[in-house]
Amino acid sequence: MVKNVSSRATEQVLPLVAPRVREILKRLDDKTWGKIEEIRLREGGPLQLCRAGGELMLSPAGEPADAGRAYRVEEEDITLTLQLVSKCSLYAFEEELRRGYLTVPGGHRVGLSGKAVLEKGYIKVLRHLSSMNFRIAREVPGTAEKVLPYLRAPQGGGIFSTLIISPPQAGKTTLLRDIVRCLSDGVPGLRIKPRKVGLVDERSEIAGCFEGSPQLQVGKRTDVLDSAPKGEGMMLLLRSMSPEVMATDEIGREEDAAAVEEMVNAGVTVVTSAHASYLEELYHRPSIRRLLEQEVFPRILVLSRSRGAGTIEQVFDPVSEKNILPRLS
Repeated sequence: MVKNVSSRATEQVLPLVAPRVREILKRLDDKTWGKIEEIRLREGGPLQLCRAGGELMLSPAGEPADAGRAYRVEEEDITLTLQLVSKCSLYAFEEELRRGYLTVPGGHRVGLSGKAVLEKGYIKVLRHLSSMNFRIAREVPGTAEKVLPYLRAPQGGGIFSTLIISPPQAGKTTLLRDIVRCLSDGVPGLRIKPRKVGLVDERSEIAGCFEGSPQLQVGKRTDVLDSAPKGEGMMLLLRSMSPEVMATDEIGREEDAAAVEEMVNAGVTVVTSAHASYLEELYHRPSIRRLLEQEVFPRILVLSRSRGAGTIEQVFDPVSEKNILPRLS
């Protein structure tokens, strides 16, 4: 019997939190677990869950509570959780501590916050950690299939380079992951053939790699470069893995845009994302504006949370300047 997402998340995450917090979370039912997006531990602060529909604070008995009655996270809870997440070997995770997060089995990410130790003006490592944020990784296979017909080029069986935009936590990474999976494995019913995909996963959110192995479904023909800067990573995969499709998440820097241009000029389809609530916001970011002016992306998918995470508001065609499927969702 295949376990549901909430059961898998429970089994993967609960062993990694401090015993007192674990006992509180174990009292939650599957329905509540199924809606949890984040578990936040702040030293001296209330135990907080972020979920679709708003936040939830928990009492020591595992019941909904206001901030005054909620369980107060103690320094020991942070210390024990960090030991469990790092397998009691923080030294082995120095690079992850510099970046501010760890990826754990199942593809879940643990964000970290505390005192930054600087070296030559750059963050060398984090010390005296006081906050931890478990971001629950969720796969939604099939999410991409409703948009793929509109990404397929009318002739030659190609796929349009595509930019996905949304505000934070509106489902763009989930959709991007499933597009990668579909393009890698192929979708016979949509006449989409399998393709070689290069995936640059700078923040370990798309494939959720743990010790180099993807924890989330990104397709059988996908080569993942984990934790590499997007611009440099795309160029490396172009040289080494000859991808037909290049995917990455949240472009924005000048070097990202330059790499996207190189991919397109080399005949590689690019599927990527960017933070924006609506199309006009993109034009305030010079590097992305240049890509739009060059019509690098024949398709732009606009997501929101208006009807839950992953609501598709538009499939925009920049050439015709039209939403080609107004009622997609």
